Amino acid sequence: MSLKPKVALSQDFLLQLAKLPVSVQSKVMKWAIQFQSDPMSPGINYENINGARDSNLKSVRLDRDWRGIVFKPSSGDVYVLLYVDHHDAAYRWAENRKLAINPVTGAMQLVVFESVTLEVPVAQRSSFAEDTAAGDQTSAKPFFASLGDRELLSLGVPEELLATVRTIASDEQLDAMQAKLPVEAYEGLFLVAAGDTVSQVLAARETRVDKVVDTADFAAALTTPESQSRFVIVDNDEAMMAIMNAPLAQWRVFLHPTQHKLATGDRSGAVRVLGGAGTGKTVLAMHRAKWLAENRTPAGKKVLFTTFTRNLATDIEQNLKTLCGASTLAKLEVRNLDAWVHGFMRAQKLEHRIVYDRKQEGAAQAWQAAMAARDTKLDLPDSFYEQELEQVILAQGITTLDEYRVARRIGRAGVLSRSKRDAVWPVFEEYRGQLASRKLKEVDDAYREVATMLGARPGDGEYSAIVVDETQDFGPQALKLLRAMAPSGTNDLFFVGDGHQRIYSRHRAAMSKCGIDIRGRSRKLYLNYRTTDEIRRQAVALLEGCEVDDLDDGLDEVKRYKSLSHGPAPSVFIAHGMEGACGQVLQFVQTFLGEVGESGSPSVCVIAASEKARNTLASHVQAAGLTCVTVTAATNHPDAQGAVHFSTMHRAKGLEFDAVAVVAPDAFFGPPDESSGQRRLMYVALTRAKRAAALIRIK
Repeated sequence: MSLKPKVALSQDFLLQLAKLPVSVQSKVMKWAIQFQSDPMSPGINYENINGARDSNLKSVRLDRDWRGIVFKPSSGDVYVLLYVDHHDAAYRWAENRKLAINPVTGAMQLVVFESVTLEVPVAQRSSFAEDTAAGDQTSAKPFFASLGDRELLSLGVPEELLATVRTIASDEQLDAMQAKLPVEAYEGLFLVAAGDTVSQVLAARETRVDKVVDTADFAAALTTPESQSRFVIVDNDEAMMAIMNAPLAQWRVFLHPTQHKLATGDRSGAVRVLGGAGTGKTVLAMHRAKWLAENRTPAGKKVLFTTFTRNLATDIEQNLKTLCGASTLAKLEVRNLDAWVHGFMRAQKLEHRIVYDRKQEGAAQAWQAAMAARDTKLDLPDSFYEQELEQVILAQGITTLDEYRVARRIGRAGVLSRSKRDAVWPVFEEYRGQLASRKLKEVDDAYREVATMLGARPGDGEYSAIVVDETQDFGPQALKLLRAMAPSGTNDLFFVGDGHQRIYSRHRAAMSKCGIDIRGRSRKLYLNYRTTDEIRRQAVALLEGCEVDDLDDGLDEVKRYKSLSHGPAPSVFIAHGMEGACGQVLQFVQTFLGEVGESGSPSVCVIAASEKARNTLASHVQAAGLTCVTVTAATNHPDAQGAVHFSTMHRAKGLEFDAVAVVAPDAFFGPPDESSGQRRLMYVALTRAKRAAALIRIK
């Protein structure tokens, strides 16, 4: 008995399907389901395409006006739905394309033979210089002249494009090739252009290039991560329906090759993945959690997906519900860490409430009482005590005077002698005592105490693995708690984060100093899928002069991050007072909505530095007749189509919109060493934008 042929969908097919009229989409979906059932059915009339580069590309009739483009193998059992369009457009698309297998990587690649223009249109060139002058379109020597054919092929360059790639002599020419190259080839080339060797790129990808590749075996090619980043096998009607009914949510199906490798497979211990804004860290983390739940979670255990804030956890939970089936969801738990700690303390009959803001009732009184006990002879400002509490006492989990006497104070101004430490300590001791009398506890103290309780019963946890998003927002005690929540071993902890987006300065922590060993298991994502390169460059410019750490006592850099899309440079305005800012915001919002119309339900967000500024801006825009909604801890109103969203910079984290207007006071643009925290906030806010952005500075 012959096996049923394999049917796969290409990313191009799904993207194009989403653009078609609804009536045509339904016809395509019905036909695709029938095709999946039996691609060899006599009822399918495969037609040759005159002048096609690939004789295996066939046309199939959907109705009088619409055609599908299918890969029908001359041998083998793999059929691929590649494209769908009006008949003339479909034929033109197919004429200059070929489905081939890379002879070194074994990946299936759709090669485009259309003429390649190596000059970027002027309108798409960034106005923000990064490392080299944007106007320099030539170089004395092509970037990749020294690389042999096999090296270029190992990076993912198709054989048919080797000659063209060898002519690339500028960053702009490389960008112009991006649409013609598989994503792994573009990534590899720009990393080599930035200074990496081919070996370094392949090692980071965990890519083998020493295998024997059968360039006619498309079934084997489909198993590679590179192929799975753009093709998905559908082996039953239910899978076909699930994918076809949600063609816009491409992340549900396709992962970048690097992301795919990180999301799947066993790891010998904790993993850290760094990536700039928009590089797909959260998407990767969700797929990792899904893979662990489906493949490595024993009965009675779960995978915990956690992040710093409640609204991010809510968003992630909703996305996982669309990504995972019921059986997988049953093995997943999504909770922000504070909620988990609160639940644990209640389960242990601990009555203390957690202090998240020292201004809240009870905590404020406790702090006042503690400050009243300070030694006035020390002549230390009030701010010293609060900063010392956050950055030294709580961060290091110090509970005794002896511990404080020998504590490291890196980053704290001035040397504090032993006698001064002895005089300062009673303030912190009094504060904790005052909190205890009110049944309150600082969040870092709660983390520390819960971690101690878990450490007393190793192996008794409910989680087989933990996946952590926005790792840069977790302080030392939070990381130590996460370490205690899952047993050390294979696939135990998976962290994604970005030091550029650390907006809580007191939370800086080194993973290795918190018991989390990531040696040999650290990776980076470089490609930005959300933000245009023009917006990314403007955001990065805000961080110039600001030190960015790698979450483990090292430094990160930004020069190798790259966006895959281009668009207009962000508008930069100087506004005189809040009234001027309101006018600039309204003009930006109205202009953007007027340009895009209602196509695709464009999303817009106005992001301010404070709730007061946010509310003022929202009132002004609402008075102009536009519908406005506010992003809060409880909801970001994901279903509010046609409404303008308003958010603070903190609340905007993790969200994305077609257009963003960022409004910041002049103080946010101070010297980097004085305003690094504010600049990071603006970086986070600006990188929420996918297509258009404005930065408004209030003088």
